[in-house]
Order: sequence, then C-alpha cells, then structure tokens
Amino acid sequence: MDKRLAKRHKRQVARAKAHAKTSEPDLRTPEQIEADREASQARAAMNPSKVSMPSRPARHNAAVQQGSAARTAT
Repeated sequence: MDKRLAKRHKRQVARAKAHAKTSEPDLRTPEQIEADREASQARAAMNPSKVSMPSRPARHNAAVQQGSAARTAT
C-alpha cells in the first residue's frame, strides 16, 4: 500500500514539475521601471474611480434583502 502511494506521489510531483511555469526576468533598466511607475501613478490620478473599484462583487445578504434588519430595529 505504501509503495503504491509513493509511486503515485512521485508521478504527481513529476507532472507538477513538468507543468510548472517559471517567471521571466524583468529585462527593463531601472530608468525604464521608474518611468513606468510614474506613468502608472499618473494614470491612476487622472481616473481614480476605476482604481478604487472593488475587485470582487458585493455580497448580498439574504437577511437584509428580506427585510429582517428592519424588524430587529424595533
């Protein structure tokens, strides 16, 4: 039983290594990186509404939708 699990684990690790993605190095110069940062900050300052938007949708609470919150206020 342990041999079978060990072999299975070994195969899973080998597959994971084969599918692993390595990140590419950043080949930009420090000046280019700084210029890109400044440009990004300038774009964010021009349109702050898009930057401050939440990245996930708001969660809807079923209790609030049914009006039970108003009943608890009494």
